[in-house]
Amino acid sequence: MRVIVAVDEPHGSALADGLAGERVEVIAVVAASAVTLAAEDGAFGSDGETLARALAEADAVVLEVSRASLTASTVALCDRNAVRIAPLSSGPPDDRIAAAFGLEQTLPLEVEPWLLAERLTTSPPPRTAHGSSAHHDATGGMPRTIAVWGPAGAPGRTTLAIELAVELARGGRHVGLVDADSHAPSIALALGLADEAPGFAAVCRQAELGGLDARELTRISAPIARTGVDVLTGLNRPSRWPELSESRVAAALGACREWADHTVVDVAASLERDEEIMSDLDGPRRNAATLAALRSADLVVAVAAADPLGISRFLRAYPELRATIGATPVVVVANRLRPGALGIDARGQVRRTLDRFGGVTDVWFVPTDPRAADAALLAARPIAEISPRSPIPLAVRRLVGEAVAPVPVPERRIRSSARRRAVPASA
Repeated sequence: MRVIVAVDEPHGSALADGLAGERVEVIAVVAASAVTLAAEDGAFGSDGETLARALAEADAVVLEVSRASLTASTVALCDRNAVRIAPLSSGPPDDRIAAAFGLEQTLPLEVEPWLLAERLTTSPPPRTAHGSSAHHDATGGMPRTIAVWGPAGAPGRTTLAIELAVELARGGRHVGLVDADSHAPSIALALGLADEAPGFAAVCRQAELGGLDARELTRISAPIARTGVDVLTGLNRPSRWPELSESRVAAALGACREWADHTVVDVAASLERDEEIMSDLDGPRRNAATLAALRSADLVVAVAAADPLGISRFLRAYPELRATIGATPVVVVANRLRPGALGIDARGQVRRTLDRFGGVTDVWFVPTDPRAADAALLAARPIAEISPRSPIPLAVRRLVGEAVAPVPVPERRIRSSARRRAVPASA
């Protein structure tokens, strides 16, 4: 076991000596912020190659957690070198930072070397975001809770969430569509539903009281006729956002797992953690609903507007999304694709940009169709119902069938196809 100790003095040297006594090879002792500096600036002290060479040889980094020492760049650099991060904490604020980046449970900064050595020599638990768990359908492994997120600037989160829910409901599946946007809820307006109905806020209150079940969810929800989708509408006034607390939203989405085959959750763009700028740690949080929904999701559909401004906004917000959800899978969708703003090879431009600056290799595209979108908005119905041959529902159908909830081909069909192909050969 080769370890880098990234802990400020005097703890760093003392901890390195203790680990050496436990037969753990310490190959470098650096300041806590050295890994972040190397990740962001490519420099470390007077020798820019020292830390890079050490990271290439290390198995783990013992890191003293702080806002300066633990960033998205730090985690990305360690991931690229397949280096495990063993976080050390000075208190609850540092614990929250480590949890936000999906790291394993922290140990105190004054930890005994033998206890740290024991932690390092054991396999780490699966890295997930704080409060999240990988819930999957026991029968098919498909995601039960799907959060639809996108950066600021209206990239089309709500429209895509509606179309995803309608497409997932094909084949008789029951789908719940939840509006958890605490800033600008709009699903009820887009579908012509009464926004004075109890909606998701009432579901959250019932979940806190412990009286939420499938029957109550069916009573509160509003169905979209002929689709198999039941909607839990959002807040009718954004000033009611304190009703969507983190614990309430997590409990409500947990109950939705027993109610629907799939639950599609439309969330807001902002991912700021209010406790970082507020002294009242027990007060309500404006973005608690978004963070709770993302951490409860099995899959996150990240929506980017397919234009220079939309892609730029997405790339700036994407690292914060990854830090929030940890190891939860993400499907990136470039929405409203059109050649006008990106030149002839619009798809190639988006792919290369996301790959180069965000490390996103798989991108799904939904083209623009203003006429179909306007017709659906005028009729207050899903696009798939008003214009079923529009490229928008066709692209969403491919997205669902290949990336969100792929359906395996039955073995019997495969065998029958092989038998039909074998007949002419034998004849």
